Amino acid sequence: MPKIRTQRTKPPPEGYEDIQDVLEDYEKKMRDAENEDHEGKRKVESVWPVMRISHARSRYIYDLYYKRELISRELYDWLIKQGYADANLIAKWKKQGYEKLCCVRCIQTKDMNFQGSTCICRVPKAQLKKGTVVECPHCGCRGCASSD
Repeated sequence: MPKIRTQRTKPPPEGYEDIQDVLEDYEKKMRDAENEDHEGKRKVESVWPVMRISHARSRYIYDLYYKRELISRELYDWLIKQGYADANLIAKWKKQGYEKLCCVRCIQTKDMNFQGSTCICRVPKAQLKKGTVVECPHCGCRGCASSD
């Protein structure tokens, strides 16, 4: 969640105005997801929409800087510092084999996943039994390592 800007905070760098509308749309979606009714859902399911929006916003900023090269390094660093994107997730996306990673929790081996391995959503579809539906218990994705 982005930090609240006050008079004491540093103003955004040049180029922020160009992406401000998109970031505000993500912020509205995030508020709607947070205020959504959680009745009848499991505890982990209530967090999934928030994680998906956070992932999408981080991917948007990642694509702007690394893929399309439309924003400056200064603006990228400011967005990371203000909490608009997940720096740890973006760091993993830059590594080979993690380009489609949905959340950092899926690759943690300690205390998170079965017997110190990675999450089930990281297993390629070719290695799964036919008809197996994969749903990540952490974020609800349908297989971030699977080929489409």
